[in-house]
Amino acid sequence: MLLPHIESTLEEQPPNEDLQDWACLLPNCALCMLTSGNYKAAENSGGKAVETRAMVLGEEHPSTLTSMGNLASTYMNQGRWKEAEELEMSLKVLGEEHPDTLTIMVNLAIIWKNQGRTRDALALMRSCIVLQERVLDTNHPHTVSSAAVLADWENMSEIS
Repeated sequence: MLLPHIESTLEEQPPNEDLQDWACLLPNCALCMLTSGNYKAAENSGGKAVETRAMVLGEEHPSTLTSMGNLASTYMNQGRWKEAEELEMSLKVLGEEHPDTLTIMVNLAIIWKNQGRTRDALALMRSCIVLQERVLDTNHPHTVSSAAVLADWENMSEIS
């Protein structure tokens, strides 16, 4: 029901005076497409979100970087690990202890694990958890989630 409206929103770029609003709308369109399983449309919308936010807000603005991370997630959902990895690697401009960088580290560890780079993935996830405990707190949901993922990976490694 909502998808035709979203698709029409993406058809053409609005005039310059409306770009700020469009830059806010595009990531939501991408998320709708992603959750509906329409990965190609999510990639299209996500790519436009990155491009528009970079133009309107700047390449290193947190919203632009968030859109880049979301696009990397779209690639991950399609099994396009190399593209996701390249995009995630380009996001490390915020500094090691920025919360968004910690999310990027987790995503990159997952990408590496799915590429069969288990040793690298485990090392990165361990480093990330140390940083999460310092920056976010030991009981923060992201830290707890990362620790659970690491425990699963370590258990799987012991079995293999």
